[in-house]
Amino acid sequence: MILDAGLMVKFVLGLLIALSIACWTIIFMKYRLFKRATKESSRFLNVFWNSKSLGTVFRESKELRESHLAEIFRVAYLELGRLTKSSDRERSGSTDGEVQMLWMDNIERALRSAVSGEVQRMEKSLPLLATTGNTAPFIGLFGTVWGIMASFHGIGLKGSATLAVVAPGISEALVATAAGLAAAIPAVVGYNHYANRVRGLETEMANFANDLLNIVKRDILKRFARGDGRPEGDEEFES
Repeated sequence: MILDAGLMVKFVLGLLIALSIACWTIIFMKYRLFKRATKESSRFLNVFWNSKSLGTVFRESKELRESHLAEIFRVAYLELGRLTKSSDRERSGSTDGEVQMLWMDNIERALRSAVSGEVQRMEKSLPLLATTGNTAPFIGLFGTVWGIMASFHGIGLKGSATLAVVAPGISEALVATAAGLAAAIPAVVGYNHYANRVRGLETEMANFANDLLNIVKRDILKRFARGDGRPEGDEEFES
């Protein structure tokens, strides 16, 4: 039936097959990504809340490359290390309170940027699912309309409109509509599922970022109150 279809219908079917393959590839890749991210993040949280050393947590987090929470921690840790190295320059002509506020603002911005970056990483390729879900039925419908037009053109040339003449052409054309739906339905389901997963993980990352920021703030205040004003990433801190 497909082989006997017109050139335009074959092109539409080929396009829909390509979109369907791309969507299924994204669906399986995202399944693997979210599964590994959830597993590694659970492991990271266990390390984070049971460790008293930022340096230890950072070393452990290097092995958890797929964990979104570990990546947020790494960004904050590296920013804290950068601030520590530039402590003397920043304190020149500034009060301890001003330096504290500067450090906290920098770390907070770094955490927001990290959360945003992880959300973008998880949302990567999802727009193709949404685009396919919205357009595939119409692409299939276009192929169907074109096929029916060609079928009626053939009827006009033959001068006959019997069922035996009309049915094959119309059935060939309707295959395009079926293909459009076959491509669109999994794409829509996959997009909705993973979009909800991303929103849930975004909330989880925001909560973790707030907890981490509170810990870092307490650590900074403790160091400045002690008088050295140089919080080291591998020193003890209370979680």
